[in-house]
Amino acid sequence: MRRRWLMGAGLQGAGLLATLPMALSIALPIALQNAQAQGTAEGVRRGRALTFPRDHGAHLDVRTEWWYLTGWLGSEAAPTHGFQITFFRSRSGLAEGNPSRFAARQLLFAHAAITDLAAGRHLHAQRITRWTGSDDAPAGRAATADADVHIGPWSLRRDASAARYLAVLPADGFKLDLQLQRSQPLLRQGDAGFSRKGPDESQASHYYSEPQLQVGGQIATGSQTHRAGGRAWLDHEWSEQILHPDAVGWDWVGFNLFDGSALTAFRLRRADGSALWAGGSFRAADGTARVFSVDDVRFSAGRRWVSPGSSASYPVQWRLETPAGRFEVRALMDAQELDSRSSTGTIYWEGLSELLDAGGRRVGLGYLELTGYAAPLKLG
Repeated sequence: MRRRWLMGAGLQGAGLLATLPMALSIALPIALQNAQAQGTAEGVRRGRALTFPRDHGAHLDVRTEWWYLTGWLGSEAAPTHGFQITFFRSRSGLAEGNPSRFAARQLLFAHAAITDLAAGRHLHAQRITRWTGSDDAPAGRAATADADVHIGPWSLRRDASAARYLAVLPADGFKLDLQLQRSQPLLRQGDAGFSRKGPDESQASHYYSEPQLQVGGQIATGSQTHRAGGRAWLDHEWSEQILHPDAVGWDWVGFNLFDGSALTAFRLRRADGSALWAGGSFRAADGTARVFSVDDVRFSAGRRWVSPGSSASYPVQWRLETPAGRFEVRALMDAQELDSRSSTGTIYWEGLSELLDAGGRRVGLGYLELTGYAAPLKLG
């Protein structure tokens, strides 16, 4: 669910506008308002069956989209690193009625991050480009037939012959070169891939996940190279709508459990901290899945960490109640904040965390995301 806010915030953020020509920076907010007013949900609707491999690819007629990978390296008892890779696409609205092949029909963003637990370091980088929609654009593109998106040397694609994803992201200070092998069927979130995100039926996305991906390859931090072995999670989501106007941010978790099951839970918050909407799912190792309703999920904040950079106060420990059980979520390192103001214009917390059962035993590893704590999200 969670990548829409980055697209909306980034398109209106000073970080992006500062990188674009003056004429485009003036036209962009106007074009986005028009796109919001004129956009329809024809591409996102209940009952639309997801079809593969087509729906692994980009949906250029829909406003926002993202491919999102998180994972951990090491052993279940002693993870060494966490990683995040996200590619975003947004329909700019600037090319409507403009036949020029040079018109910036799409905007592409990417974020990458590594959490080095032993060193206590969190490294992250970001990229951005405009895209005309051409299949051979050298700066960046997103294929429609299957998952294959890149911005310059950063890339994420699906190797259909081997049922795996390949991610290559060289950045200043670190590099990710990973193979992510499918070990389970993909998981359609919500109602067969139609996932509600608010009280209005139009506040929804098409959303599927690939939990329990087996990680291979390597990562490099500085002069050190680490062989990759662990687990990862991929989300692919696309949406025409953003958020309910009362939502200021959300809290989300995605955990691969050690027994082979997968847990997703989220809630959207109002300004007073109360839950506006909630949801998620649990799929057991035997494939049995349950979708959570809005009343099924309870997040209760525990210990907080205050960022020395943004002064935001993030709950990095939670009590989570779901139909699948009661859990505790704990960040494995506090300082996992990402400052993406030079691309998407936002600051958020996204970090490697552990999942504990009611008896205090570690039963899974995954990622916790916290948005809207540095400032309320402004999405149109």
